[in-house]
Amino acid sequence: MSDRPFISRPEDRPQPLNVIGTSIVVLATPEQARDQQITLQSGDEGTGPPPHSHAWDESFYVTRGVVHFVCDGEAVACGPGTLVHVPAGTVHAFQYGAGGGEMLEFTGKQSRAVELFTALDAEIPSGPPDVDQVVGVLARNGVATHL
Repeated sequence: MSDRPFISRPEDRPQPLNVIGTSIVVLATPEQARDQQITLQSGDEGTGPPPHSHAWDESFYVTRGVVHFVCDGEAVACGPGTLVHVPAGTVHAFQYGAGGGEMLEFTGKQSRAVELFTALDAEIPSGPPDVDQVVGVLARNGVATHL
């Protein structure tokens, strides 16, 4: 954890992670931004995580396209400029709409998001995922699935 300011320029960032069809660029790690983790996520139409929950707050800011969110059973189509806040423990899921989409993700204290995304990138090969393998990686990284 750092108390120093930092700047994240595109040319200084690591390569995007491939997380089951979603491209995730890590913008800030907890070592850089204390209790926050910030990512830029983009995906093709129809991609996105299954219903899940975790012990950290998460907020999304849609920057491009439409992202279909389901939070606690309520479905909402979210266009650019929409902020979605998901409190810890809330069952949620999303899918990118027609033409794909992009959004910023901000996570709070106790987040294991970057750790999870890194594990998924390393352990799940491209192509149709093995659901049991994905569920195992999620579970090891503090995420409960609600399939």
